[in-house]
Amino acid sequence: MANVQYYDVIIRPVVTEKSMNSMADRKYTFMVHPEANKTMIKEAVEKMFEGVTVEKVNTQNKDGKTKRRGRIYGKTAKTKKAIVQLTADSKEIEIFSGL
Repeated sequence: MANVQYYDVIIRPVVTEKSMNSMADRKYTFMVHPEANKTMIKEAVEKMFEGVTVEKVNTQNKDGKTKRRGRIYGKTAKTKKAIVQLTADSKEIEIFSGL
């Protein structure tokens, strides 16, 4: 496994209609490093956003899609998505407040 630091774990937030609706339940969705585990994701969220306490983390692995360019076939990169559930007494994550 690669040496992944906490600031390399979270790549970007996922902004979709479904993820925005789940924010009412204090669930936030992020694209994360494919080799990150749930413990690493929890620590990264708590270090990057002050006052945030993570209750649980759910992850999904997605294989790359098969793409074609002429006669050549290839695959896009694998991705990993994490849905982070915050505790009831935790602060909100502020990057989503303006959306």
